[in-house]
Amino acid sequence: MAGSIEAEDVILILFALFFPPGTALLISGCGSDLVINLILTFLFWFPGTLHAFWLIYQKIRNRQHWLSGRHGQLTFAKI
Repeated sequence: MAGSIEAEDVILILFALFFPPGTALLISGCGSDLVINLILTFLFWFPGTLHAFWLIYQKIRNRQHWLSGRHGQLTFAKI
């Protein structure tokens, strides 16, 4: 499963090339990532695109981390 890219990731990558804030909106919702991406895109297109690619990378990495089962178990101690 390591290194697998799904169809939705390819669509997000293509969407990031043409409209980086839309990618940030789809991945993170209306939050700080969207505001950062809007500012970067309005300043100059390339930084906004890089930020969108970074968000896609984080999404893929998080999905692989949780699917691998290496995220650990929570244990609680009685006080």
